[in-house]
Amino acid sequence: MIVTDLDRTLLRTDKTISDYTACVFNRCRSMGMKIVFATARPKRTIGSFIGMIPTDAVILHNGAVIYIGDNLFHCSGIDSHVKNDILQSICRDYPETTLSVEINDVLYANFDVSRLWDNTKMKRSNFTDLPDEPADKIIVGVSSPDDITRFSKYLTDDLYIEISEGKLGLIMNKGAAKHAAVKKVAEQFGFDVSEIAAFGDDLNDIGMLRECGIGVAVSNALGEVKAAADAVCDSNDNDGVARWIEENLLKETL
Repeated sequence: MIVTDLDRTLLRTDKTISDYTACVFNRCRSMGMKIVFATARPKRTIGSFIGMIPTDAVILHNGAVIYIGDNLFHCSGIDSHVKNDILQSICRDYPETTLSVEINDVLYANFDVSRLWDNTKMKRSNFTDLPDEPADKIIVGVSSPDDITRFSKYLTDDLYIEISEGKLGLIMNKGAAKHAAVKKVAEQFGFDVSEIAAFGDDLNDIGMLRECGIGVAVSNALGEVKAAADAVCDSNDNDGVARWIEENLLKETL
């Protein structure tokens, strides 16, 4: 099984997948390998990538949501009343903070998110009018990794906060992590984690790189990620993931 992060790992800087990379992955699928995307992205943003590389499963929101094929397989969210308390408390105590929350594949935000994410379906909100449903994650704007500590006091015991892209604090259920989601998918397909090659670039990829059979960091990954990986491949802009797969997995099957 092959599990790969998307942004800055499989995707080039311009958010595209090369024809070469798509060809390599589709060769893997034709040989019976399972293909899994593991991303912080929501479902609505990955359709074009699945169009080029059909997947057997997708792990979304860093593991909060898992789809096996087209079917929802697992959710680890934030209870509705808890998400409301957190959002309204942060708004009260830090009114200048940018905040957004993902609920049922819709992003609710108190700012214009286009400066961070393109083509994102969003609704402007002050968080008093949210649907009474669990959230997949809450996203807090931060100025530095150390800045996330001031938001920890709002979390219940079943939640955690981690840094992403150096400027976002992600509040999520403790059951939502890429490495935990990868294990669930592997069990569903009858694989041991030792039979998985995982690829990533950011801090939220470290767990799955360490726990899978082989963890590969792209050369543009953070230093901590490369230190945790078993191998380093070429960069995302040079088709690093696909080149590593062709050289190390496909050649072994010839």
